[in-house]
Amino acid sequence: MIFEITDSNIDTFLHEDKPLVIDFGTEWCGPCRTLIPVIEGLAAEYEGRINVGTCDAEENNALATRYTIRNVPTLLFIRGGEVMERHVGMASVETLRGKFETLLP
Repeated sequence: MIFEITDSNIDTFLHEDKPLVIDFGTEWCGPCRTLIPVIEGLAAEYEGRINVGTCDAEENNALATRYTIRNVPTLLFIRGGEVMERHVGMASVETLRGKFETLLP
């Protein structure tokens, strides 16, 4: 399951015990649209262990500014409320799966 992460609900996710992956993108971004099926597959694979969400960087400017999102797509890998890793641009499912694994205990 993929959640919609917004300026107003981010703190709810940050206070949960599960790690969080946020996919920042925009509607007009081709690479962002290409990455969505990969993120959906990983969200299903890690459901119950890692929360996965998407965030429209233009509609949620405060959140994009908070995390210094300058390019899309940008993925943030967060554990305990702290950004553990940031990935900008496209990546293979294997590369992203490795980053998901590093969030797990």
